Amino acid sequence: MATAVVAAAYGGPEVLSVVEAEVPSPGPGEVTIEVRAAGVNPVDYKLYSGAFGSSPDNLPVRLGLEVAGVITEVGPDAAGPSGPLSVGDEVIAYPTQGGYATAVTVPAKVVVPKPRELSWEQASGLLLAGATAVHAVAAAKVSPGDTVLVHGGSGAVGLLAVQLSLAAGAKVVATASERNQTLLREVGAVPVTYGPGLLDRVKQAAPSGVNAAIDAVGTDEAIDVSLALVPEPSRIVSIAAFHRADTGIMLIGNGPGADPGTEIRANAWRQLLPLAASGKLTLLPAKTYPLTEAAQAHTVLSQGHPNGKLALVPAQ
Repeated sequence: MATAVVAAAYGGPEVLSVVEAEVPSPGPGEVTIEVRAAGVNPVDYKLYSGAFGSSPDNLPVRLGLEVAGVITEVGPDAAGPSGPLSVGDEVIAYPTQGGYATAVTVPAKVVVPKPRELSWEQASGLLLAGATAVHAVAAAKVSPGDTVLVHGGSGAVGLLAVQLSLAAGAKVVATASERNQTLLREVGAVPVTYGPGLLDRVKQAAPSGVNAAIDAVGTDEAIDVSLALVPEPSRIVSIAAFHRADTGIMLIGNGPGADPGTEIRANAWRQLLPLAASGKLTLLPAKTYPLTEAAQAHTVLSQGHPNGKLALVPAQ
């Protein structure tokens, strides 16, 4: 048996509870992982808030799309993208179902080696945001010599998109609140404050023009400013502005009409893990909560701007 977090109803964090759950033995092509940390993401909250529907047939909802941990059991023919898996391997699994737990059985195809340089908490929060960032940079066709505008540059997806764009040889202008601009300067971006006058501030920061934009916030301001600056709307990529689909921008993710980027997201770990292990990616600090305090973590998450990646840590 495992301890797991479920949403027994739709609503706010108060509907989360901790229950005992069976951990199936791994079948062919599966492994069981003892979870050392589970990443907490905004989509987790949306799954039970009603944002994606509220059918009672889907209750209770098991939460947790990414985990880091140790393999404790291996089914027949269990090989991950990097090769065979064994008991004792330290791994990251994404995407998972029900990762808010002390143990979880997952398909081996979603399991990759955890770099020893990353903590459990860092590893558990990298691949969902990271895969989105890799997809966004690829969809925006970021190339050497480009100037890229990143909206929400100090958030989980935005900060990685900033650094991946810089690594691709682009100059980056990124929006953030004043308190988060030091971080952007440290990684090599030019920070600007969002809000009234943003267009003029970006023009001043990028006098030679802007070639592409990545929007990680979904506001009308972000899209309007991007459309005013980027010559090709198809090089404006948004993970959130689904209400602006009629503008010709590129939408990515799971929303209506969006490019899911299935293959590029599945392989994003090949780019992200070496960069993170070598210290070439600055990761947001991980704020941890015990697994049993998932509701408190989600209260922080639902308020927005947690200033770090949130992780749930089962008691060992």
